[in-house]
Amino acid sequence: MAAHKAGHGPVADSTGHGTGHGAVCGEHPAPKGAADPTPAGGAAPHRPMRRDAARNHQLVIAAAREVFTEYGTDASMELIASRAGVGVGTLYRRFPNKEALVDEIAGQMLRELVDQARSALTLPDGTGLDVFVGVFGRWVSLHRGYADKLVGRTEAACVEQLRDLVDLLLDQAKAAGRVAAHIELGDVMVLMWGLRGVVETSGAVTPDAWRRYADIHLAGLRAHSPAPDRPAVTREQLTRINAQG
Repeated sequence: MAAHKAGHGPVADSTGHGTGHGAVCGEHPAPKGAADPTPAGGAAPHRPMRRDAARNHQLVIAAAREVFTEYGTDASMELIASRAGVGVGTLYRRFPNKEALVDEIAGQMLRELVDQARSALTLPDGTGLDVFVGVFGRWVSLHRGYADKLVGRTEAACVEQLRDLVDLLLDQAKAAGRVAAHIELGDVMVLMWGLRGVVETSGAVTPDAWRRYADIHLAGLRAHSPAPDRPAVTREQLTRINAQG
């Protein structure tokens, strides 16, 4: 399988490692407002977080995910600190405001999806696309209440890398005869948006409704029917939609 498609920019290779965007999704940047550790005239040595600071960081992230799932991103920083078992001052030292905390979680969650897409690329017989769609549905369901608010908050290059990986999964599925030849990346991304909408609308009452929706639409991708007259959403349009947040 080719690792690059014309007009798509740097993409992941067949092992799932990005040739241009991978470093972005693999990095864990310092919080906004943190001092630049790089000394003048040279690269900074890697300075791991102190054990207690690292533990508090993990507690805050885990608590924030729980709280945002229950109450959305309007939940207070005080509630997050209480759930994490840390003082509010400790929370604000790591994240100067809620925007910085949400941005950190958004980047972390997108990196998790990128890792899942890379793993799906290693599955046989073009099954990776179906598996990843299921992973995405579970991800949205698990983070119901705030997953929709993470759109547009993550690094554009990281978003593009995820799309590149999904595109490679689509190529694999086509090559294995699991998906019709006329299906495009935009069709898959619209399916994933639909999963998010189903979860947002019905998740509180029937949290697994997205699974039937996914099965029906994945079956539609495999249908041996003429290509639709209407065009798919383009890559450029996907980027503009994501930028709208």
